Amino acid sequence: MTPSFELVGLVAADMGASLEFYRRLGLSIPPEADTQPHVEAELAPGVRLAWDTVDTVRSFDPDWEPPKGGSPRASLAFRCDSPAEVDRVYHELVGAGYEGSKDPWDAFWGQRYAVVHDPDGNGVDLFAALPAT
Repeated sequence: MTPSFELVGLVAADMGASLEFYRRLGLSIPPEADTQPHVEAELAPGVRLAWDTVDTVRSFDPDWEPPKGGSPRASLAFRCDSPAEVDRVYHELVGAGYEGSKDPWDAFWGQRYAVVHDPDGNGVDLFAALPAT
C-alpha cells in the first residue's frame, strides 16, 4: 500500500488563540474545542488540519521543543475568491492583532498574495488569481 496524504498537524501554545485565528479564516471549529488537548477540522474530504497542545506533544515526546529561529514553523495557504478578498482578510487579521508578515502584493506568477502569522508563528498565505490582462 502507498501512503496517502491526510493530515497537517500544528502545535499550539494556546489552543483557544490558535483556533480563533483559524475560525477567522472560515474553519468550522466549535467553541468547546478551545479547551481540548487535540482538535481536528476537516478541510476537504479526506484532508484534516489538527492541533495539539504543547503538553499533549510532550506527553509522548518529553524532549519536544518548538523550532528555533525567525522562520515560520510551517506554512499553510488559503485561496480567496478575489484579489480584493485577499486584501480584506489580511487587513481584518492584522487589525485583530495578528502579525502581518508580507502586505498584499501582485505576485509575478499571477496572484494577489499576502502572508500573516498565526499565534504560534506559522505562516498563513492568502492568495487569489489576478484578472487576466
